[in-house]
Amino acid sequence: MSNDTGVIKVLAVDDHPLIREGIAGLIAVQADMSLVAEATNGREAVQQFRAHRPDITLMDLQMPEMHGLDAITTIRGEFPDARIVVLSTYRGDVQVLHALKAGARAYLLKDTLHRELLETIRAVHAGKKSISAEVSFQLAEHATDDALTPGEIRVLRLIAAGNANKEIAAQLSLSEETVKGRVRNILSKLGAKDRTHAAMMGLKRGIIEL
Repeated sequence: MSNDTGVIKVLAVDDHPLIREGIAGLIAVQADMSLVAEATNGREAVQQFRAHRPDITLMDLQMPEMHGLDAITTIRGEFPDARIVVLSTYRGDVQVLHALKAGARAYLLKDTLHRELLETIRAVHAGKKSISAEVSFQLAEHATDDALTPGEIRVLRLIAAGNANKEIAAQLSLSEETVKGRVRNILSKLGAKDRTHAAMMGLKRGIIEL
């Protein structure tokens, strides 16, 4: 997206007022940026994008009504040139990959916004991509890991919800032996010591959500 004024138009999307206020404060004193709209969930984000056509959209992931990833997919489906920067508290490599595959051009951790936000906005507006250093480390650390299959992810999600193998088998219409096999694969692929450790790793990496 581009405009004739030279000022970068920014849309801020986050369900936490303090985050939006912080972003507004940082942008307000920048001569080359303007906060043109705000949204509190994914549906509002899509509506505000259509109305304002911002140059840069700052997008939270965990929001009510419509998840940030769904909002990114919807916006990019209508506006393929949309430049979206994800703002998240999640450092997990799988969450990051999902965001990048959806079309995000950058991924920033919220606790680094004061240091990195303005530089990232300018970089993405210039056509570059950007990922926080800590996030880059997570991606590199797990780059060669075997990914869990969709079936294993379903089992891991039910493990995290506190279900035993017998309960998981009943819910997924599988034999208990099949579930045990998937649990073994999950532990092996994640390098987990036990079921609880596997659930914690799945949540931390963004493989599953509660």
